[in-house]
Formats: sequence, structure tokens, C-alpha cells
Amino acid sequence: MEISNETYFSLKTEHIYQFKQVLYDRENASATIRKYITDIRTFYSYLGDNKQINKQRILLYKEWLMEHYAITSVNSMLVALNQFLNFLNLEHLKTKQIRIQNNFFIRKEKELTKVEYENLVKTAQSQGKEQLALIMETICSTGIRISELNFFTVEAVKLGVAKVWNKGKYRLVLIPNLLQKKLNCYAKKKQIQSGIIFKTKSGKPKDRSNIWREMKKIAELAGISPEKIFPHNLRHLFARTFYCYTKDLVNLADILGHSSLDITRIYTSEGIEASRKNIDKLQLIITI
Repeated sequence: MEISNETYFSLKTEHIYQFKQVLYDRENASATIRKYITDIRTFYSYLGDNKQINKQRILLYKEWLMEHYAITSVNSMLVALNQFLNFLNLEHLKTKQIRIQNNFFIRKEKELTKVEYENLVKTAQSQGKEQLALIMETICSTGIRISELNFFTVEAVKLGVAKVWNKGKYRLVLIPNLLQKKLNCYAKKKQIQSGIIFKTKSGKPKDRSNIWREMKKIAELAGISPEKIFPHNLRHLFARTFYCYTKDLVNLADILGHSSLDITRIYTSEGIEASRKNIDKLQLIITI
């Protein structure tokens, strides 16, 4: 594909810093801001020494993304780029995301089972990782996102309800009675009288990278596949377990904070093997 002679826009590093400030002003979640800025810096790096951009260069970048990243990652990076182009008043340079057919199958080799989850928690406890064990139990028993752990304060635990504000939406997260007792005991033991419960030794809130690294180490000791170890898988397990007991997709979507039932369906769908068995039962193959 050749670059056309259409007008170019000169991209500068200060544009990225200005965009970051706009995201802060819009009150985007910190994780969203980090993701967007990382994606824009990838684009900036891709441009090389020539920082002049036009529609053709955007399309070339899209092709490059498709060669180097999974389709879902490509689309998320294009979302960030389109937001950036909006900020620069370059809406005419925006590019469409790649259309993909909905796939609600869950790969079994990446699905954390309840037995494996229990093994993780018990291993963490046996290794003296009380906080990690409680974090895993908190995520898995409430269905929260890992970024929402900061809403689990001493005050929220005493009430039995965490008031969560995330992705521009507000919802109440119910804290199970047994978890409430465990968290109250933990806060008392660690002399945490107010504020966030899950903190690092330096007093900073625990984040995704802290927890992921600790989970990886515990999983190795527990003999669980590393492909299954990421904090969001605990939220998946909550969703599957809740739906198995209630079959109430609407209630589950409310609890998880989803605005679309299609997103919730991803967590509750059967695996490929289960679907294959259902198809085989149709007996539509003619045998001689």
C-alpha cells in the first residue's frame, strides 16, 4: 500500500501528555488511562522517525497490528487510537475495528475449576499468604473486578456492602457473611482501623501486577497450570457458579456490573467439548 499525497498531521509527544490529562479530567479509571496511553505510545513508536500521519498511515498501522497481535487486542488498541484522534480533532482519520463473530466458547484448558480455586486458597494459607488467600476469596465470592478491591474498606466490610464506582457506573456489591467475618478479623489483626484493607507493605493499594505475581507462585506450588492463573479468572468462576445455581442471567449481569447481557454470556457459556456433545446427540449423520 502506497502513502498518498493527502495532508499530513504532525504528531508530537506533547499531544500524548495532553491526551492523558484529558482522560484524567474525564475521570476515566486509572487502568483505562494506563491502557490508552500505552497503546498510543505503541502507535507513536510504530511511526518511527517520521511522525507525520494521514489516513493511509493509520491503515498501514492497522495492518501491522493484525500481523503482531490477537484480533481482540487489535480492536482494543484501535479504540484507544480512535479516542486519541478524536482528541486531536482528526475524526476523519479514525478507522473501523475488525468485525469478528461472537465466540461464547470457553477454552477448558484456561478455565479455573472450583477444586483448583480451593487448592489455590489453601496453598496460599499454608504458605502464610493470608492476605492473598483473602483477596482470592473476596474476588471469587463477590464477582468483583480486581480493580474494585480498593472499594473494600473497613467501613464497607462493617456494613456488609461495598459501594463500587467503576467504568462510569455505580453499584452495590454485597459481601457474604462469612467473608465479612474473615475480613473484619483480618483488619483487626493487622490493626487497620479505617480505609482500604488490601495494601502492600508500603501502604499502597494492591494492584493487578502484585496479585498476579503472587498467584503465579502459589499456583506453581499447587501444581495448577499457569494458563489458568490470572485474577480475572476468579470473577469468571463466580459467574459460572452463580449462573449454575440460579440460571438468572439478568441478575448476574447486575451483580457483575455489565451493561450488556452478551458480555455476561461469555462467562456463563459452556465449553467447546460440552457443545460438541450436544451436537453429537442430534444424530444427523447418516450411518450405513
